[in-house]
Amino acid sequence: MSAALARLLFYPTLAYNVVMEKLTSRRWFDRVDETVILGALPFRSITKQLVETENVQGVITMNEEYETKYFCNSAEEWRAVGVEQLRLSTVDLTGVPSLENLRRGVDFALQHRQQGSSVYVHCKAGRSRSATLVAAYLIRLHSWTPEEACQKLKSVRPHILVRSAQLEMLRKYQQVCEQPS
Repeated sequence: MSAALARLLFYPTLAYNVVMEKLTSRRWFDRVDETVILGALPFRSITKQLVETENVQGVITMNEEYETKYFCNSAEEWRAVGVEQLRLSTVDLTGVPSLENLRRGVDFALQHRQQGSSVYVHCKAGRSRSATLVAAYLIRLHSWTPEEACQKLKSVRPHILVRSAQLEMLRKYQQVCEQPS
């Protein structure tokens, strides 16, 4: 039911995000640190800016295929401009990234950090699914608690919304990070 509802609400909520960016202080994307940029759908029209100005060489897509089909670059289009894409499909509105997808996404971001390039992490609005992944990245990088990571994100992107189920997954992720390897 929730996946069907997310699909039904996709275009109206995407339009809402576009309007909010135009009429309020919300930005389409925000830089979290020298590596990670947290944002909304990377429309094809901002590709050049992301690659040339922001040094984006990696994109983590938290969306399902139908959400990016018409407005965003495909994996092949990203590759053509020198950008590697990692898709970690998560249902909109109610979805929680899995522990494995958090691990894969954070590893991907840390690889780009070592290379000195930026990663654009997005979902539809850059508020929940992608914010959860970026919080996991901050937890791993700084040994922060989920609350500290979310507080940092709120200071950079005030409209993030990490829901209770996502926060619970971040707590599990933190426990995994604290275990000796």
